[in-house]
This record gives sequence, C-alpha cells and structure tokens, in this order.
Amino acid sequence: MRLLPTITDPSQIRNLSIAELEELAAEIRQAICDQIAKTGGHLAPNLGVVELTLALHYVFDLSHDRLLFDVGHQCYPHKLLTGRYPQLSGLRTSKGMSGFPAPSESPYDLFSVGHAGTGISTAVGMARGDTLNREAFDPETNPEGRRVVTLIGDASIVNGVAMEGLNNAGTLKRQFLVVLNDNGMSISKPQGAVAQYFDRLRMSHLYADLKKGAKGILRHVPGGSLIHEAYHRTGEATKAMVNDGAWFEHFGLITVGPIDGHSLPALIEFLSEARDLDRPMVLHVQTVKGKGFAFSESESSKFHSPPAFAKFEEQGTSNCRVELRSGGRTFTTAFADALCDLMAADERVVTATAAMPDGTGVSEAMERFPDRAWDTGICESHALDMMAGLAKCGYKPFLAVYSTFFQRAFDQAFQEAALQGLPVRLCLDRAGLVGGDGAVHHGFCDISLLRTLPETCITAAIDEPSLRGALEFMRTYEEGISAVRYPRDVVSERLLAETCPPFQLGKARCLTPAHDVLTAGDAGGVAPDVAVLAFGVPVFDALDAAEAVAPDIRVGVWDARFAKPVDTSLIAALLREGVPIVTVEDHTIVGGFGSAVLEAAQELGLDTSSIIRLGLPDAWIHQDPRSSQLAEAGIDAAGIGRALRRAAEGQPSRPLTEPKPNASQSPTGSQRVH
Repeated sequence: MRLLPTITDPSQIRNLSIAELEELAAEIRQAICDQIAKTGGHLAPNLGVVELTLALHYVFDLSHDRLLFDVGHQCYPHKLLTGRYPQLSGLRTSKGMSGFPAPSESPYDLFSVGHAGTGISTAVGMARGDTLNREAFDPETNPEGRRVVTLIGDASIVNGVAMEGLNNAGTLKRQFLVVLNDNGMSISKPQGAVAQYFDRLRMSHLYADLKKGAKGILRHVPGGSLIHEAYHRTGEATKAMVNDGAWFEHFGLITVGPIDGHSLPALIEFLSEARDLDRPMVLHVQTVKGKGFAFSESESSKFHSPPAFAKFEEQGTSNCRVELRSGGRTFTTAFADALCDLMAADERVVTATAAMPDGTGVSEAMERFPDRAWDTGICESHALDMMAGLAKCGYKPFLAVYSTFFQRAFDQAFQEAALQGLPVRLCLDRAGLVGGDGAVHHGFCDISLLRTLPETCITAAIDEPSLRGALEFMRTYEEGISAVRYPRDVVSERLLAETCPPFQLGKARCLTPAHDVLTAGDAGGVAPDVAVLAFGVPVFDALDAAEAVAPDIRVGVWDARFAKPVDTSLIAALLREGVPIVTVEDHTIVGGFGSAVLEAAQELGLDTSSIIRLGLPDAWIHQDPRSSQLAEAGIDAAGIGRALRRAAEGQPSRPLTEPKPNASQSPTGSQRVH
C-alpha cells in the first residue's frame, strides 16, 4: 500500500519507522517528478529537501510551532505532508495548489513567499511576537510554547535582508533555529566570497576532531558565555558537531554542522536536540539539489524549474533520457542573442544578473565575454549599484533582471542611478503576468515605479526585431535610466515580414497605416472609430480584437513603444479628431502606461473622458496558465474586443481630410475612464 495518499496530517508521520519514512520520501519524489513532467514547475529544489522536510515535520509540531520558508519554491514536500496531496494534480493552476507557500491554502503556510532573503527577518518578528504574547517556548517556564524554525538556502543567505535578519536573530534570548540548506546551488552556481566559504567548508575534514575541542571552542566565540551556557543544554551529537570556524558565530548564533541532509536518522537526532535549545542556532545541512533522479542531479540548473518534459526509460537498464517540451523561441533566448551581438559590436557594453544567468539569458554573454558579464548572486540591490559604478566609469551597463525582482533594487535605481543621471539600462524579463508562478512573481509594477524617476525612459518589446531595436536605442540613451520590458512568452513572428523602424524617443509605431491620423490623411485614409494604444505584447491581442470587430468598427492599432515619454503628438491628434482611445498593458492599471496617457492628455488640456484604460486590476491574480490570467484581467482579445465596442458607441467613422473637431466637441461618457 502506498503511504503518501494516506497522509492527511503531518502528525501521522510520527508513527512511521525510519524505513517507512524513507519509503515515503521515495513516493514524494516520484509524485513530484511525475506531476512536473506534465505541467512544469520547480523540480530540483523540491527533490533536494524531501528528507529535510520530513524530519522537520517529524520533530516539530508545525500546527503549533512556526516554520518560515525563505525560498518558497522548496515547499512541495511540505504541501504534500500537510493535506494537499489531492491538489497536486492541479499544480500551479487555480484548480490545485500553488507552487509557493500560500496561507489561503493552509494554516501551515505562514507567508506567501516567492523572493529570497526574507525568511530570517519574518521569523525573528514571529519569535518576538510569540514572546510578547507569552507563547514562546521556554524549557523551564513554558515547555509547551511555540518554537520558531526558518529554512534558508546557501545562496539566499547572502542576500542583504538575510544579513540584517541574522544580525537581529543573534540578539534573541530564546529558542530560534535557522536551518541552512546548503546544496552548492541557487538556481545556478552561487557567487561571491560567502559561496567560496561554503565550498571550502564542504571540502574540510575538520569535523572529525570537533567533539574533543567543542567545549573550548564555545568559550572563544562572540557571546561566548551565553553560548557556553547553551552548550551544556545540548546533546552529545550537537556538541560533537559545533563548528568553531562558522561564519554565523560572529552574529552570535551557535552553529552546528554540516550534517547529511538526506540521512533521516541524523536529521531527526540533530533537530530533536536543536528543538529544545533556548538560544538561537544555525543547523548547517548539506543536500543534493535534484536528489533522486540522475537527470535532475546532473543538470540541476536546467531542471530547477523546467517546463513539461518527457522521460524515456532505456529497457533493461536504469538509464533515463529526458526531453523538455518547447513551445517556441522565447523572449529570453532572443534577448540572449541580441545582448551578445550588442556586446560584440560595442566593447563598452557590460552586463550582469542577480543569480539568474540562465533565466535571463545572460549565461551566453558570461561564456563569450567573461570579463564584461557577471552573476552577482541573489543581491539585486548590489547588482544595480555595481551597474551604476560601471556607468560612472563610462561603460554601458545592462542589468538583466526579472521584473518582480527589480523592485528589490528600486532604492538603488533612485539614489545611485537616476539621481546621479547615470545611464543604467534595465532589461526586465518576465514583465507582466507570469502564469503558474502566480502573484509572487508577476512583474506588475515596474512601470509605476520607474515613471517616478526623472529622465527615465521606459520601452517595451513586442517581438524579436523590436527587442533588438529597443536595446540599440538604450545603448545610445545617456540621459538617465532606460528600461525595456518583455514577457515570459514566445516571440511572435506575425510582423516579421514588415520592417521594424528604429526606436525614436517617445514615438509610437502604427500597425494599421490606413488609420494613422498622423500620416495617412494625404493618402485618403479613414480615421479610426477607435484607437488602441498597446504597450508591449498586448498589441497582438489588440490586432486580433480589431479584426474581430471589423468591418463594423474601424480600429487603429499602435505599438506604443514608450510608457515614458508617451507619444503626445499621437494622443493629441486622436483626441482632437474625436477618436476614443483604448490603452492596453500587461501591468497594473494603477500608475501604468494608461495613466501616463491620461495624464498627458490632461496636461495638453484635452478631454479625457473618451479614454478607456485596460490593464491588470487592483487585485491579486493567482496561479494559472498565462492565457487564463490575461482573460481574467480582460486584456486578451475578447476583453479588448468588449472595450472596443464600448468605446465605439455613437462614434461614426470620418475621413481624415474632414475638418478636425475641437476637443470640446469630442463625445463624452462617464464610463470611458476606468
């Protein structure tokens, strides 16, 4: 009988033997692998923490104690042990479980967590809160109180917020456990001096002699008297594995390990001792990312978060061949090639990414231009400041970063780049709705943030030629920050037969020349009944919507290209012609491209009542396929079509050669502005 389907509550695993726990671990791995093969998802990170998650639930009562995840994409085993096995088949969709901790799913998930470095700080907050509430564990006064555990990875421990958390964790006068999952990887190979420290630690043979010297060691670390006292409360296993050279000792945390993160007996023994220690501790656990399958262990970066894949077993052997399913050429791949071409043509171009060389496409540049391309690790703030320093030295820095992670470096974009007038260039991958990763990863606010910074220029790509055009424009833009945003999607080939004109600051591109109010009048063109100004890839849904409502409604469609500055000449021409405008963007409606159009019209003294804004609502959109999310937001072809019909009510078509009405004569309607 299979064990996993019978687990509805983690308390059940405490009745299992070690052999049964190991059997359950194998079932969890197989279930995760089988599901991700169908839907995609985070594979290697979850395979690496199966035994560790089992041991945490075996030792701690996490319906009462606190478990704070740092990197949430390691939560699948935790979810399967907390009653969510039936939801696995709907992984990363609205019908199943999300790929990250979600308090809406279960009380075992304390925070929605999708970014790194936050777990220690939120755990410190809960530890202090439980103390204030008199609910904290104390071995003498409250042995039934709440314990606090946070799970963090070796790559995210170097994040600035994690450092701040450690600095405060060391001041706690109560139980507090940081479990460091050290797998030698983040998404790709960790970077920096701390990563090198862990590399040396893994190769060290120091630990064989630790038991003999452990007691003396504790007398010499910062806070030594407190830790020396705590030492006497630990068991023999912990005493034997105290690490005298541990970096964390300088923060005042007793440090134990490293221990084997795939040995259930060892994990249970050490966690049982750490559970009752009344001082903050780091338990250093070594794991293998992708554990359990040869293909995911050997290529853990590739299988960090793969799309759906197929496995082919070689009959009569244990060999397995895996093929990832591809939906076509992605924007990330297109960016990788364009960036390398840019670097080959201009030796002043440099690039960096924050722990996402494969995810952003910078890995190709790192191979071809190792002296001008860097992975800084999970530290977006540092990466942006480093780019500012390079710009100050006369280089042309391009920072490739997911839109959702850029917001972590907004302060640096403001202070060290924009305020200095430095031309740092931002390549915002995964802009807009991201599909299965859901709300924690949507790139929904980059336009709103960047629009606040003077001299900043914000562009969007709609396909590969326009992406190349935007990057070339940014290469020569020296007045301040520039940014290009593009989605987690395949590039469209719809316009490849047309010439992609160069980017000009603040100028849109008309994709329906017969309705171009700026150029088509002399050719006998007809003004549109409705104009769509689409920022980025929603332009293709706008074209589909325009075809769907024709010939009843004539629609002019523009690739807006710039959210800052917007094309004021085009906006003025349309509104003075009495043409209602529908703006569309894969970004929040609050402060985005549509807001920029509305503000520009108001500043020109034009009637704004015929402007309809479409974008992401002022609400969270959760995990689902990207196409479903676009429909939910009303920015797919059907949603745009509905807006076109609404905008066209009472709007006759007019030849462009007719006299232009005054703005005051434009049709009005309170329903126009949303």
